[in-house]
Amino acid sequence: MDASDGHENALSAKKSGKTSLLDSGEDFEVLDEEDIDDDLPPLEDAGGGDENVADNTGKKTAEEESEASAQMDEWLDVLGNDQLKKKVLEPGKGRASRPQKGQDVEINLKTLLMDGTLVEEQNNLSFTLGDGDVIQALDLTVQLMEMGEKALIHTDAKYAYGARGSLEPEVPPNAQLSLEVELVKATDAPDVELMPPSDRIALAIRKRERGNVHYQRTDYAFAVNSYSIALQITESNSKVDISPEEEEELLDVKVKCLNNMAASQLKLDHYDAALKSCVSALAHQPDNIKALFRMGKVLALQGEYTEAIQTLRKALKLEPSNKTIHAELSKLVKKHSEQRGAEQAMYKKMLGNPSKSGTTKSRAKSSWGLSWKWLFGATAVAIGGVALSVVIAARN
Repeated sequence: MDASDGHENALSAKKSGKTSLLDSGEDFEVLDEEDIDDDLPPLEDAGGGDENVADNTGKKTAEEESEASAQMDEWLDVLGNDQLKKKVLEPGKGRASRPQKGQDVEINLKTLLMDGTLVEEQNNLSFTLGDGDVIQALDLTVQLMEMGEKALIHTDAKYAYGARGSLEPEVPPNAQLSLEVELVKATDAPDVELMPPSDRIALAIRKRERGNVHYQRTDYAFAVNSYSIALQITESNSKVDISPEEEEELLDVKVKCLNNMAASQLKLDHYDAALKSCVSALAHQPDNIKALFRMGKVLALQGEYTEAIQTLRKALKLEPSNKTIHAELSKLVKKHSEQRGAEQAMYKKMLGNPSKSGTTKSRAKSSWGLSWKWLFGATAVAIGGVALSVVIAARN
């Protein structure tokens, strides 16, 4: 496993005292809000060798020998952006001996800063190629190495320890690195279904912890990838005997992965995926506070305020003293109240003001009443005048 996992352990070692379930080491809500670097390329195959490795290992054609000689004199721009370069120091056993993505590889590694300062030296470092178990510079370049090859890798901080750097090994922020790598061995990864339960549990925990390291570095997409791999390990069928205690331990690792995955998906604004992760966690542990808390946040972000408030109230009932849940619930209730007030104002505007309408009708009715009275009065006066004229004319 990558020695950078010690970064998380060093941070955890500084914590002491009793904390709530929500504020434990598995909860990532306490981290600073920072955007993920969208320029990070996916963990993809950068050009591994052919599948038929065994038949041709150790054999090199004249063309390959000529190519290897040329490579020793030039740098390979791995990603085409001049930020990750590889140079062959000693050629290996031919292109057919290159490792495949998904294989377990073993390397000797020497890490230096660009000024030559030694960071660390690791012999027989093992990891699964393409799983994100090590810094991305290694994941991408080891795929291009031949068995027995020694290579020099120059990498930008983006593909190493990033803007945050690392506590263990000690790497400054935004540090470019020089890596001296020797590919020692590559073997097929073991069949998870045939692994002893204790080994399977340990492997799932390592993948989850690697996801935590990615999260600490704000590499949320890579964190989701590591948690997904850990989940696959916990969900695989076992072809060997497993005790109820071991099954319970696997389930505990699974729920932790689902919770941490939901936190990462929230950071990526993948609300539907985050909600699905929370629902899956609660299916196994209905009273899991972290799953309830994150589910409440997701529902609120989706505009489902009533359901979000109910979910957070359930979480608060399980842990009444939790200040984080209190704050989130208070904020949500206030926001929901403001939304309802705005909706009521909108409805009144659409339907009109009943009291104002009634006053207008009353005034209109009164106006019509006065008009009719005036008309009848005028008519009576006119008729009276005509009658008087007739009487006077008759007398004359």
